[in-house]
Amino acid sequence: MDYAIKTLSQLRPILLGFRKSAGLTQAAVAELLGITQQSYAQLEANPASASVERLFKVMRLLNVELRMSQASSTPGSEPAQAGTSKNQRQVPAAKKAKPPSIANRSSRTQKASSSKQPPGAITTSKKRENW
Repeated sequence: MDYAIKTLSQLRPILLGFRKSAGLTQAAVAELLGITQQSYAQLEANPASASVERLFKVMRLLNVELRMSQASSTPGSEPAQAGTSKNQRQVPAAKKAKPPSIANRSSRTQKASSSKQPPGAITTSKKRENW
């Protein structure tokens, strides 16, 4: 069955439905992906925050394929401007940023060097899953 996804909020129920129709639990999908159940639950709860690569891994695992097609024109939609295609947006020119002054550079260097830990110090960091 095909589903038209037009907003990011539509991803969650669709992923959930495909997972359940495959007869898989969140824990089972997580195990197949090599991650924790909590990580998969977070992705499923908010798939809009996941990377496209991660979404594709989940879709491959659930045997779901992505198809893209151009939507048909609807009454009341604005016509494309002359010289631009329907899918292109006009982006204003960015202002040129001024390079940081020498004074700013030296203060940043001092801040960076002051945050270094002494040799042999033990650092604790939250372990990140690489999937």
